[in-house]
Amino acid sequence: MVSTAASRVPAPGRDCGLCPRLAEFRQTNRATFPSYHNAPVPSFGTLDGRLLIVGLAPGLHGANQTGRPFTGDYAGDLLYDTLIRYGFARGQYDRRPDDGLELLDCRLTNAARCVPPENKPTPAEIASCRPFLVGEISAMPRLRAVVALGTVSHNSTLTAFGLRPSHFRFGHGATHMLRPGVTLFDSYHCSRYNTNTGRLTTEMFQTVFAAVRAHIDAS
Repeated sequence: MVSTAASRVPAPGRDCGLCPRLAEFRQTNRATFPSYHNAPVPSFGTLDGRLLIVGLAPGLHGANQTGRPFTGDYAGDLLYDTLIRYGFARGQYDRRPDDGLELLDCRLTNAARCVPPENKPTPAEIASCRPFLVGEISAMPRLRAVVALGTVSHNSTLTAFGLRPSHFRFGHGATHMLRPGVTLFDSYHCSRYNTNTGRLTTEMFQTVFAAVRAHIDAS
């Protein structure tokens, strides 16, 4: 059941047409992969959470298939294992939305809600989807920390808070004050590409969430 609070958060409809390129790609995928979700992927987790994680966009065979952020591909393997390790989730992640995994004090969303070709949303598409991110933030009264996975998510989050990204340089492990009481934590995206190339290791990713855990526990 969708909570009353969640139902008030602005979200794109199943056939959202704000981004023509993404809408066209969605229609192609509906024909090619008729069993997939093939629609804007809703956020996952509680609006009462103190942590918001902002990813880039759904993966074609990940969240676009399953309808749950970071579910169905390697990025979810690393992310959900880390969330469980640091007390932001419980259960077992099994790459499917009915695996019973529950988020604790945490919510997941994406800068772009629809899968883009080649996993690359354009700046205009990110901007078109940003009001939904603003709505998420506004609906989380206990928010204390935001984790941005990658530069695009970092920039969109800053803009959603009314800040200029040029004043806050992205860097893995960097932190920035978004407003009094809310801190942004930067991390490289937990994609298979980043982990395979060694740009991001499991230990590097866990270090970010250890810092988030300490920050939230102290708030």
